[in-house]
Amino acid sequence: MSGPGRDPKDGGALEAAVSQAETDRGRLDSSAMGPFSLTTLGIASVVGAGIFVTTGDAAAEFAGPAVVISFLLCGVAAGAMALCYAELASMIPAAGSTYTYTYAIFGLFPAWFIGWDLLLEYMFAASTVAVGWSGYAVSLLGNIGITVPDSLANPPFGNDPGTVNLPALAIVALTCGLLAVGVRQSARVNDSMVVLKMAVLILFVIVGATYVTTSNWDPFVPSQGEEFGEFGVGGILRAAGLTFFAYVGFDAVSTAAAESRNPQRTVPIGLIATVLISTLLYIAVALVLTGMLSYTELGVADPLSKAIEAQGAGLDWLQRVVNVGAVVGLASCVLVTFYGQTRIFMRMSSDGMLPPAFGHVSETLKTPVFATVVCAVVGGAVAGLVPIEELGQLVSMGTLLAFLFVCSGVMILRRRRPDVERPFRVPYLNFVASLGIVSALALMVTLPGVTWIRLVVWLAIGLAIFYFYSRHHAVRRTPVVRGG
Repeated sequence: MSGPGRDPKDGGALEAAVSQAETDRGRLDSSAMGPFSLTTLGIASVVGAGIFVTTGDAAAEFAGPAVVISFLLCGVAAGAMALCYAELASMIPAAGSTYTYTYAIFGLFPAWFIGWDLLLEYMFAASTVAVGWSGYAVSLLGNIGITVPDSLANPPFGNDPGTVNLPALAIVALTCGLLAVGVRQSARVNDSMVVLKMAVLILFVIVGATYVTTSNWDPFVPSQGEEFGEFGVGGILRAAGLTFFAYVGFDAVSTAAAESRNPQRTVPIGLIATVLISTLLYIAVALVLTGMLSYTELGVADPLSKAIEAQGAGLDWLQRVVNVGAVVGLASCVLVTFYGQTRIFMRMSSDGMLPPAFGHVSETLKTPVFATVVCAVVGGAVAGLVPIEELGQLVSMGTLLAFLFVCSGVMILRRRRPDVERPFRVPYLNFVASLGIVSALALMVTLPGVTWIRLVVWLAIGLAIFYFYSRHHAVRRTPVVRGG
């Protein structure tokens, strides 16, 4: 395909990416999702562990009631980034999302770098949510008289060590099994789960607002501790960096472009609607949650459930409803996050970055079965063995790094390839993209030094794989930056 503008032999990386997107649509179920399913796909991922679990940790350890401001900052930053994603997704409706955009714009090694980063991001995001799901599932089972022993509900590492987090392993296996069966079936199940999750959260906000004690918001911004990030302004920023991992959800929307009807139109709708709806819901839930119970008591695996329990026996019914909503809602989040990871595996494999098995698509199921099985095995091991507090920060780092590439890339393409049709254009691009870049950098700086070390170690492993395998097998494309 020559596409609009220059010939692929003359720096046509963008045209090659668009052509590959058309190939992907031929192999996959290209009419599986419309704008509603894409929006629920994004909400399923964004409104997951961040709202049911991490909200409590962020308030208890970093921001106090001002975690509401943290979510507002996340929403503004995510909005700017989602607009940049929308423009690129409308131009390149491919399954690889940020990885594909980076390959087309920056070239081979940066694409590997960001693709490897995305694999870390999705794997740990899915595992984080699986651990959060486990906490609510154990609480729900307790409500009906079934006790899960601590040794089978806690990982062997952390503050309260056990043998293995068995419920987390179970949800990973169930969601990956559904993904292997088919994306159309997965989308229908996800739509239903998201509708239920949204209804439960709105009910929590409405009922919980009548139990708010304003003294729990005093002080709204707790005093700064001895170190940066211990409450105060630094704590608000640290909480924003920690909770931003939830917004990987709108990246998952762009990974679904190859399986969407009219992706040039529906993907931007799904991206923008996801961020708007999710941010409003995060702010409302955080405000009510910190008003119902002192932020000092919210550092638990199921903060919403604990806040309801603290109001007395009269709200037992709401606690059960919220636990059901969390179990269903977090399951949808695990499902969508693994969906995104399998599509990035598939795209990288098709480009020669990973062995061919990762890119194989079943002719019967039209899903990358091998990649899905790998996600189940690795994600299950992480979810079953690693505590949630160690997972969230690393996911945030990977997410922010990916967003840096997207915001930079959309500015470069506007300058280098103004000839290419853009079904969606970012308004006030320089301001919006710059806001996204600055926000990502600022949030990355707030994350602990150990998170940076872990990221460097992961990227060093990726560099070894690139040197010994990927650079010898990769399909080489001339990046747009060099062809401008």
